[in-house]
Amino acid sequence: MIKTGQQMNQKQSQQQRLSPQQIQYIKLLQLPTVALEQRIKDELEENPVLEEGEPEDSFDELEQTEWEEEKNDEQELDPVDQNEEIDWDEFMQNTEYDGENYSRGSSYSGGGGDESWRDLPNPYHESLLEELEQQVSLLDFNEEQKLIADQILGSLDQDGYFRREIEAVVDNIAFNHGTLTNEEEVEKVRKEIQRLDPPGIASRDLRDCLLVQLELMDDEKGRDDAIKMLRDHWDLFEKKHFKKLKKKLDIDNEELQTAFDCVTGLDPKPGAVGTAVDDTSNYIEPDFEVYYQPAEKGDIEGEEEGDFVITLNNGNVPPLRISPRYKEMWDDLKKKKKPKKQTKETKNFIKNKIESAQWFIDSIRQRQNTLMNTMKTIVALQEDFFKHGEGLKPMILKDIAERVNLDISTISRVVNGKYVQTHFGVFELKYFFSEGIETQDGEEVSSTEVKNAVQEIVDNEDKQDPLSDQAIVKKLKERGYKVARRTVSKYRKKLNIPVARLRKQIM
Repeated sequence: MIKTGQQMNQKQSQQQRLSPQQIQYIKLLQLPTVALEQRIKDELEENPVLEEGEPEDSFDELEQTEWEEEKNDEQELDPVDQNEEIDWDEFMQNTEYDGENYSRGSSYSGGGGDESWRDLPNPYHESLLEELEQQVSLLDFNEEQKLIADQILGSLDQDGYFRREIEAVVDNIAFNHGTLTNEEEVEKVRKEIQRLDPPGIASRDLRDCLLVQLELMDDEKGRDDAIKMLRDHWDLFEKKHFKKLKKKLDIDNEELQTAFDCVTGLDPKPGAVGTAVDDTSNYIEPDFEVYYQPAEKGDIEGEEEGDFVITLNNGNVPPLRISPRYKEMWDDLKKKKKPKKQTKETKNFIKNKIESAQWFIDSIRQRQNTLMNTMKTIVALQEDFFKHGEGLKPMILKDIAERVNLDISTISRVVNGKYVQTHFGVFELKYFFSEGIETQDGEEVSSTEVKNAVQEIVDNEDKQDPLSDQAIVKKLKERGYKVARRTVSKYRKKLNIPVARLRKQIM
């Protein structure tokens, strides 16, 4: 029997509402070093009470101010990591800072000298859309064609393709501009735009894009065969059926290779040039440095172990302190027995700014401690790798969280977007986390190690006869790894390795 009607249920649950201080700490925790520098710079500009300290100042030697006497026994930052349910709606609403503004970071990597150039605005670069609009304005288009071109340019996706239905463009121009056009005219304008720079822009699909680029290419060797191959035998080209292509095109191996070389030199995503970022903005500044120093020969006999040197890169993060000038103002205001209304307002303003500054300093200090504790634990669990550059062990976020007594979500924030400099290169902290896979000897190895083995096997395979996933499984088994075919397929996809058929090369 189906029950109908309304029901009222009472449910009791325990939630943890994050305070503004805790939210500030969480936001600072997930920032990499370069973004933290910008965040501190913004805070210094917003809060006059906060200022840069002397070089000898440190977060661990901050003096408490007398204003704290008038605080209502406020405690330090409560730990965020409890096993209680967190009210994430509250978390998302009570955030004063969005780390996305600093996710791209800066190309500055430290050093002395005049830093005033860092405040200069970035040079202006025209977007791809602006460049295309300028080129279209030079074409001999009438008003109707200009409206069509504007619709096409406004409909390009991030790769530069025009995937919108042509009929929709016709309808849009009719409804919004009162101009009647037809699909043939839209297609005519689109083909004109395809021949602009970058060539192939506004194409309907990959085949269309590559053919336009070939047609605009100079009379290069292999160009004509490449055009026939894409225009008449696209399916054979996609599947790399070389024997059938040679027969259809009536060419030999060398000529087919030349035609393929023409195609591989083309740009499959002409629109990507509009979103390309200057190389300097992708510069990675490691958040940590970890080096292993072996014990010297003169050390205690029988002691072979050396020491790990772990450094948190503070970059250009300055020591912070509460301004002594505002401290004096606070002391003067406290001496007044009957403060006026204006004096009370000033006192409240200074008190709030001092509290905000102290919270910010405490959050920075707590961030540094959390990062260092996490990095030390990672090194302790992955000693072999930091010593020799190999031998990663299975490790998950929970392994670190249990040892540093923090929640998994906090460790995830620490790991995400942070990098470490080692003797063997720069690695994202995520690199050290992976599930375990059992070998034939019963030992557990990191899935990262197995992925590296898959990559090595593919790199060394016969390119004329690439290995199938099942063949890779057999190769891994010879190395002692017990891996299923579906696992190899999953790893291959994560490594961006195509299937065997698409890895095949011309003889």
